[in-house]
Amino acid sequence: MDIQLEKKKGLRPKHYAYIGIGVIVLFIGYQLLVGTSASTFRTEKDKLSIGEVTQGKFDDYITINGSVAPIATIYMDAYEGGRVNEKLIEEGAIVKNGEIILKLENSKLYEQILASESNLALKQNDLRSTKLTFDSRQVEGKRSLATAEYDLQRLRRNYDQNQALYDDELISKETYLLSKESYELSKKQYDIIKLQTEQDDALRITSLAGLDTDLSRMQKTLSMVYERLDHLNVRAPADGQLGFLDAEIGQNIGQGERIGQINVLTDFKIEAEIDEHYIDRVKRDLNATFERNGAEYELRLRKVYPEVRSGRFKVDLVFTGSKPENIRAGQSYNLKLQLGESSDALLLPKGSFFQSTGGQWIFVVNPSGGEALRRDIRIGKQNSRYYEILDGLEQGEEVITSSYSSFGEAEKIVLK
Repeated sequence: MDIQLEKKKGLRPKHYAYIGIGVIVLFIGYQLLVGTSASTFRTEKDKLSIGEVTQGKFDDYITINGSVAPIATIYMDAYEGGRVNEKLIEEGAIVKNGEIILKLENSKLYEQILASESNLALKQNDLRSTKLTFDSRQVEGKRSLATAEYDLQRLRRNYDQNQALYDDELISKETYLLSKESYELSKKQYDIIKLQTEQDDALRITSLAGLDTDLSRMQKTLSMVYERLDHLNVRAPADGQLGFLDAEIGQNIGQGERIGQINVLTDFKIEAEIDEHYIDRVKRDLNATFERNGAEYELRLRKVYPEVRSGRFKVDLVFTGSKPENIRAGQSYNLKLQLGESSDALLLPKGSFFQSTGGQWIFVVNPSGGEALRRDIRIGKQNSRYYEILDGLEQGEEVITSSYSSFGEAEKIVLK
């Protein structure tokens, strides 16, 4: 008789397979769900700025803000230090070249002048004494030379006579030899006195020339000291307006200290600062324009300063034609600086997205308008209104141009 066996309760191997497949499916679904929520950002469409990519003329210019300044500024530094004794002109006044603005006093400089004058007087006295000495020696030398020359001629004549008499045996040999020796001694003495006289003359010339040079140098030094004394009167270096004056009566001012400036008002320039993004494209002689009271004025970029501070660099522009009436230093104008020629291009309106993406990518709205997907793009030039699109977008497409700071790492924006 067959015995019926009861089936064992529990999980069989195939059940483990089913459970494993279920776990894998749940894990994949969870990952998809988490991944989708992590890369998607939901927001209201009305809170965003959306721009359309268009085809048109790209004007290669930038808009910058500039302020009017004098065509030149001349700084006034103190040639000499001293105490402010008198202030003749106040800030903002119109001055003429050479007009005295301040008067300083310097007791040490006065002492230097007295010392220089005293040294010059001593040098002049030395020169006069030396000249007198040399003149006296020159006269004495000429007198000695004349006497020596007279003695030489007399003794030579006596020698010649005695030689003739001795040849005729009319005088003794001793008398002849004495006359000969006297003549030869006189000749040597004459040569010595003549040489000494010539040396004294040469010494006189060189010594007096050196003394004259020293005297001239001291006179020049004294003249320069007098100029320093005149520099205690601080004068305007040019015609213009006294821009600022940092000096008050009784104040001590050091030599070389900056005390003021003169604004030359014969013409004006415009100073502006530009973002360092354009530093490679901004060069001298670029043209710029601005409008005021319905009229357009033209300028030329004259100077580009190489130093960059806080992400900006300075430029100077000058007028090439007429200037606005009643132009004043400190006035501000919005300038249009032309960087290049206009050209056909895809245009994208400027927006805050650039700060987040650097122009490397953008969110493009799909045709239905329900979502926007991230897409890589390439931007070329830019002006105050548009970016030039080189790659990644097509005409008619819409993109989000407002800030992306709240989107995080989202790859897709769902628009409600």
